[in-house]
Order: sequence, then C-alpha cells, then structure tokens
Amino acid sequence: MKTLLIIPAYNEEENIVSLVERLDRDFPQYDYVIINDGSRDDTAEICRSHGYNLVNQPVNLGLAGAFRTGMKYALRHGYEAAVQLDGDGQHKPEYIADMEEKIAQGYDIVIGSRFVGTKKPLSLRMLGSNLIQFVIRLTTHFNLTDPTSGMRMFGPRMIRILAREINYGPEPDTIAHLIRSGAKACEIPVTMNERTAGKSYLTLTRAGQYMATMCISIVFVQWFRKKTKLTEREATTV
Repeated sequence: MKTLLIIPAYNEEENIVSLVERLDRDFPQYDYVIINDGSRDDTAEICRSHGYNLVNQPVNLGLAGAFRTGMKYALRHGYEAAVQLDGDGQHKPEYIADMEEKIAQGYDIVIGSRFVGTKKPLSLRMLGSNLIQFVIRLTTHFNLTDPTSGMRMFGPRMIRILAREINYGPEPDTIAHLIRSGAKACEIPVTMNERTAGKSYLTLTRAGQYMATMCISIVFVQWFRKKTKLTEREATTV
C-alpha cells in the first residue's frame, strides 16, 4: 500500500530532526511530507538544511490548514492512504502497518486509540473526552473511545474528500460527520509517547474551549449539515 505520513509542524525545531531521523532509519518504506505551518522558530530552515521533504506555508493556518495541505499532496501524488503524525513525536509509527491492514480490509478511517479496553484517567481533559465520545455515539451510534486522538489514517475515498472540502479538518466533528455520511471507521489500540521538547499549544483553558466547541459542532452544526456523498470513485482533481 502506498502510504503518506503527513507531519504538521508548528514551532517544532526541537523535535523534528529526531522524528525524521527515526523514520528514515526504522521506517524507510513510508513516504513523509512535513507541512511547516508558518512556524516562528527555525523549523523550516532545519528541514531545508537536512533535505527533508517539506511543504512550507508562510503563514500559520492552524492544524486544519496544514492537514488539508497534506491531503492535497496525498491526492496529487496518488497515495492510497494518509496518516497524520504529530511533529512532536508523540505518535508511534510502529502502528502504521496495523492501520494499513484495516484500510486494506475496506475501512475508510482508522483511529489509533489509547483507550480500547483501557479506562481513561480521571482528569478534566478526559472528562471532556468522555463528553465528546458520548455525543459522537449519540449522533452516529459509533463508540469512538479516543475522539481526540490525532493519529488517524484515511483511505482513498477520504483523501479525495478531505483534499477538496475546505471545511473539513482533522477533528472529532469531521470524523462524526463522515461516519454519518457512510464512512466506515474503526479503532486500533495504541500507546503514545510524551512530548520530549517544546510546548503544547493546548493549555487547560484552550482544552476546555476545544471540548465545548467540538460538542456544539457535533450536536448542532454537523447534525444539520448535508451529508457528504460518498462514492467509490470521486473526482481525482483538487
């Protein structure tokens, strides 16, 4: 299977070299593209100096913008699957082969879940995760145990849709909408690394705002949104 690893990067100068070196050393069978999302540090310069495969966005468009750029790249270069790997190295590429296997079985979306068969820890962030899980199950009848996991693989139908649709980002509300539209989704159990350097943008306040926004979008906005028409062969132009 021809799989692309999409690596959105914003101010990841401390992490990007170790991540790409590991991919080159241990997983050379996978292609990758780094989407530098208007970083204010030396992320882009480091990638250029090392000869990494880089798409440089001169301004910060946010994760959704970087994600869509990666999907457009995957579509234009004929990839059969695309998976998001965070630039901070938290996502483990060891699980990519298992995700590819699910895509080969006919799934459109494969989500790496930390909580398949495992209880979530007690925290405010996990309380928000439980709430998103509940509203997704309420609106789609799909029990997504780790709705905020960023490690998601998309098959060819999803690549064509996500590359074209400007309002679709790598968020739980988009996943819920695609499932409601007929996309076939599943989870596989994964573990994730802790961030070793740099700082996450997701503070406690931002996490709370994010959880509330996702729930409102899933219950109200996405529920009234027209379902995406899924066919076996969408147009292959962006």
